[in-house]
Amino acid sequence: MAYPEKLLSPGEEIQSEFRPHWSGILKEGILSILALAVIVFLAIRGDSWALWVIGALVILWLVLTARGFIRWFTTLHVITTERLIHRVGLLSKQGKELPLEVINDVAFKQSAWERIFGTGDLLIESAGTHGQTHYTDIPDPEAIQSLIYQAREDRQHSLQSGGRAAAAESSASQLATLSRLHDEGKLSDAEFEAEKQKLIEGV
Repeated sequence: MAYPEKLLSPGEEIQSEFRPHWSGILKEGILSILALAVIVFLAIRGDSWALWVIGALVILWLVLTARGFIRWFTTLHVITTERLIHRVGLLSKQGKELPLEVINDVAFKQSAWERIFGTGDLLIESAGTHGQTHYTDIPDPEAIQSLIYQAREDRQHSLQSGGRAAAAESSASQLATLSRLHDEGKLSDAEFEAEKQKLIEGV
């Protein structure tokens, strides 16, 4: 279930998207294997009461595992060139977005057990009202941390370049206006040179 491209802003690109690590549904997986083994065993016996037990077992399996499987399948982490996106839910959805430029720090944490499986947690600190955001069951959290830092640096560079380009465009427009006023005789040579120098020094 990929992130819809129609929700991206113009020029925004997806750098990475992923679900939580499979270890997040390890309990559900083990219960599923055990339930399947018991169902096969009962089916082979062929006792008259086996169908009732199998039916009850299937209901119990759904109660214990369905929510975990659905939450894992519908949870999506997305890193774009502009923001971090977290979405979860199938019928009712919730999500959170963090602009890359407000991120101050990204820390990862792995226990010995998590290092074996290649999973861990991310703690993202951001400016303003966002505060701290904690994500669990992140696959290869150290690599994701590096990717977020790189995306943040690229975003800041892009914003700075855009700001300089906008300033240069504005100065060029003002200079054209000064030239027109000078040609129309509304600015003297001295006034024109003085205003032009101010624009040049301000770029």
